[in-house]
Amino acid sequence: MSYPACPNCQSEYVYQEQQLLICPECAFEWDPKEVAENSIIAVKDANGALLCEGDKVTVIKDLKIKASSQVIKIGTKALIRRVFDKKDHQLDCKVDGAGEMMVTAKFVKKA
Repeated sequence: MSYPACPNCQSEYVYQEQQLLICPECAFEWDPKEVAENSIIAVKDANGALLCEGDKVTVIKDLKIKASSQVIKIGTKALIRRVFDKKDHQLDCKVDGAGEMMVTAKFVKKA
């Protein structure tokens, strides 16, 4: 049986004890029913559309890549792998021609 990753440390090594799920790496315990109700993350693109995992997006501005001379050009397409509730870099994407990287949601629009 497959259990969801730990909401505290994202570990995949989770086991069940009675109705609770337990993470052996950080010792976090949670009820999966409560987390499922509160797990909707609302991240919006530049146009206000709600973004979800698996969505295809397009970059709306040239983006410099930190510690590199490479630039992601306007119109570059990306596939959203994961959505995070962070202050910056909310999207974990696979960007065409640049590989896997974190992108801020306000610099993309839904394709």
